[in-house]
Amino acid sequence: MDDHRIPRAPDYTLAALIMAGINLTWIFIVIWAIYGLLAVLALAALLNHGISRLRASRRA
Repeated sequence: MDDHRIPRAPDYTLAALIMAGINLTWIFIVIWAIYGLLAVLALAALLNHGISRLRASRRA
């Protein structure tokens, strides 16, 4: 029974990042179709600001 080891879990980081990019793309397309390009640009800027703040808080 001591030889029964649990295998290492697979790394799904790349798959999760690709799916996040695909989902973000179609969400931007839907927002662009409904509200226009300015809404997409504002949302992109807001997301960029949030990611930058998250990075800064994780470094501190």
